[in-house]
Amino acid sequence: MIPVVMSGGSGTRLWPLSRKHKPKQFLSLFGDNTMFQQTLMRLDGVPDLEPPTIVCSNEHRFMVAEQLQELKLASPTILLEPVARDTAPAMATAALQAMRDGDDPLLLILAADHVIADVSAFQTAIAQAREQAEKGSLVTFGIVPTNANTGYGYIEANEKGIISRVKAFVEKPDLPTAEQYVSSGNYYWNSGMFMFKASTLLSELEIYSPDLLSACREALDNAQPDLDFIRLDELGFAKSEAISIDYAVMEKTDKAVVVPLDAGWNDVGSWSSLWECAGPSQDNNVIYGDVMLDDVSNSYIHSEDRLVSVLGLENVVVVETTDAVMVASKDKTQDVKKIVAELNQSGRPEAENHRLCYRPWGFYDSIDNGDRFQVKRINVKPGASLSLQMHHHRAEHWIVVSGTAQVICDDEVTLLTENESTYIPLGKKHRLHNPGQIPLEIIEVQSGSYLGEDDIIRFDDNYHRD
Repeated sequence: MIPVVMSGGSGTRLWPLSRKHKPKQFLSLFGDNTMFQQTLMRLDGVPDLEPPTIVCSNEHRFMVAEQLQELKLASPTILLEPVARDTAPAMATAALQAMRDGDDPLLLILAADHVIADVSAFQTAIAQAREQAEKGSLVTFGIVPTNANTGYGYIEANEKGIISRVKAFVEKPDLPTAEQYVSSGNYYWNSGMFMFKASTLLSELEIYSPDLLSACREALDNAQPDLDFIRLDELGFAKSEAISIDYAVMEKTDKAVVVPLDAGWNDVGSWSSLWECAGPSQDNNVIYGDVMLDDVSNSYIHSEDRLVSVLGLENVVVVETTDAVMVASKDKTQDVKKIVAELNQSGRPEAENHRLCYRPWGFYDSIDNGDRFQVKRINVKPGASLSLQMHHHRAEHWIVVSGTAQVICDDEVTLLTENESTYIPLGKKHRLHNPGQIPLEIIEVQSGSYLGEDDIIRFDDNYHRD
C-alpha cells in the first residue's frame, strides 16, 4: 500500500500564520512536527507500507523534501503539479505513477492538513478499508458527525453505523438539513480521504472522465526528472479538467463504499476549529508565545514575535506575526479570506510570504527596509550555495555574523569569517557559498533604486530554479 499525500493547498483560512508560499500543512501548529509530517507519522505501525507519494505544487517542493528528510523517510516519490487542477487529476497521476512498473498497489489517499486525535482508531479504519479496497471497492472514510456542521459535504450510507455502500454524496447543507442528516444516523462528513487499488481508480476514470485520464497520462509520459522530483508536463496536465474526485468518479460509480471513522478528525479549516483542536485550558483560552491576559475567555491568542496583551474580551482570535496582526471575533474567522483577497488585489506581499522566507539553501529574514535600502538576515545551510547571479538595480554589502563564507564576485574568490565583510557592486556576477560544517549567518544590506526579488538574473543554480 502506498500512502498518497495531497499537499497542494494554499491555506488562506489561517492567515496570517498560513500563507500561499508556506501554507498550514507546513506549519507546526500542534507540537514540534508540522501537519504534513504528522500525516505520515500517524501511519507508523500500518503493515506493508511502501514509501509515500507526495503530490504538491512546484513552489512547495523544497519544503516537502526537507520535511521528508527530517522524518528520514526513504525513497519518496514527489510529483510536482505545474498548475492547480483539484484532486481528480492529482489522484489519477499518482495512480498512473504507481503502476508504471507493472504493479497494482493499494493507494491510501490522505490530505496533508488534517488532525486525527485517535491514531489507533484511524489505523483500525485503515485495516477495514483495506479489506474492501482489495475486493475492488472505492473506499471513502466517512467521519461520524459530532454536530450539525454546515461547512462539510456529507456522505449518505445505505446502512447505519457499519461499513456500507454509498447511497449519495450531498453538498454542504443548510442548518435544518444538517440536523436531519445527523439525527438520521446514516450520514457522515466527507473527509476527502480514500483507499482503492490503483487499477480500480483508473478503470473508473476511463469510464467517467476519459479525457482527464488521457491528459494525466500525457503529463506523466512527458514528465521530467528534476533532482528528487518528478516534474509533470505542463501542457499535458493543463489539459485535464479542474475537478474533484467526488465529481469526477465517486458520485457516479457503483463501487463506492464508506468506512465510518470516529477518531477525533478535524480539517482545521478556520481559527475557531484550530482553537477546538488545540484543547482550550484556563478560561477556555488557547495561548501560544509571549501573551499576557486579563479577563479574557474562550479565545485563541498567538504571539510569534512580540508581547501580546489582551484585556476584557471574549470569543476573539488574536494572531501576531513579524509582519501582520489579525484581530477577529471567533464567529467571523471564516471571513479572513476576504482580507486575503484584498491583500492580493492590492499586490501586498503579506498574502503570499512571511517576512521569514525559506529557500532550498536556507532562509532569509527581511529585518528592515526603507527608501532605497533593505536589510536581510541570511542563513545558509552547511555545504549549500545561493545561485550565481547579478542585479541590475542594487548593490549589496555582506557582513558575516557566524560561520564561514566563500564569496565569488566575478573572477575573485574570497573566504570570510566572523566580523568580516565584503561589497558586491551593482552588475557584478556573485555567489555566496557555505563551505563549513555549521550554518552561515550574514547580514545583507541592499541599496539601490529597485530592491524586488525579481531583480535576480541567475547564471547557475544548484536547485534548477529559473
